[in-house]
Amino acid sequence: MIPWLGPEPVFPPVELALADPDGLLAAGGDLSVRRLLAAYSHGIFPWFSEGDPILWWSPAERMVLFPEALKVSRSLTKTLRNRPYEVRTDYAFRAVMEACGSPRDGRQGTWIVPTMIDAYCRLYQHGYAHSFEVWEEGELVGGLYGVALGRMFFGESMFSRRRDASKLAFVHMARHLASCGVRMIDCQMHTPHLESLGAQLIQRERFLATLKEQIVLPQPDAMWTYRYQNEPS
Repeated sequence: MIPWLGPEPVFPPVELALADPDGLLAAGGDLSVRRLLAAYSHGIFPWFSEGDPILWWSPAERMVLFPEALKVSRSLTKTLRNRPYEVRTDYAFRAVMEACGSPRDGRQGTWIVPTMIDAYCRLYQHGYAHSFEVWEEGELVGGLYGVALGRMFFGESMFSRRRDASKLAFVHMARHLASCGVRMIDCQMHTPHLESLGAQLIQRERFLATLKEQIVLPQPDAMWTYRYQNEPS
C-alpha cells in the first residue's frame, strides 16, 4: 500500500519506492513551499494529473545531465551562432510554466495543472524556482523551468514555439550553471530528446550522494542574473 502523507512535510524513506517499478513513493499532502523543499532535498518530486491525488516519486534510475557531457549537434551549433535571439532568466516565470503545461503533439491533458503552476510560482517568489527563456523579436518562443537548491538544479519541463527554441534554452542553462559550479542537473525521466543532449540515466544512490553534496553549497550571486543577446553579424 502506498503511504499517505500527513500534515507535516515529512516523507517515507526513498528506498520504499523500490516497491514500485516507476518509483512511486507516497500520495497526498500538499504543495506548500516547505513540503516541496523537503521533497527536492531528498530526491523526491510531485507528478500527477488533474483530479488525482498528489503523487510523489523517486525513480530507481534518474535521468541527469552532467554539464561536461552536454552534446550540441552541428546544426544546433549553427543555430546558436546564426539566429537572432535573447536568453533571459526569471523574466516571465509563470508564462513559461503555462506554456510548458499547454497540450502539445495533439495530446490531451497535462501534469502541469493549475495547482502545480500556483505552487511553483510560490517557490519562484521565495527564490527557489527559476526559468530560462528564449525571446525573439520581443516574443517568448521557448524555455524551461525548474527548482534550485544550493548548486543543484532540478529541471521540470521545457517548451518550444519555434524550432529548437527549447534546445537553445537548455544549452544556455547547462553552460551557465556549469560556470556557476553546478555539477549535476536533474532531468527526472528518460526521453530521447534529453538523451540527444547528453543526459543519461544513473542509479538513485549516485544521484542522492551528489544531491547531498550540491544542495549545501552557496549559490553565486550571478546564478540567476543571466542574460544573453545573440546578434549575428
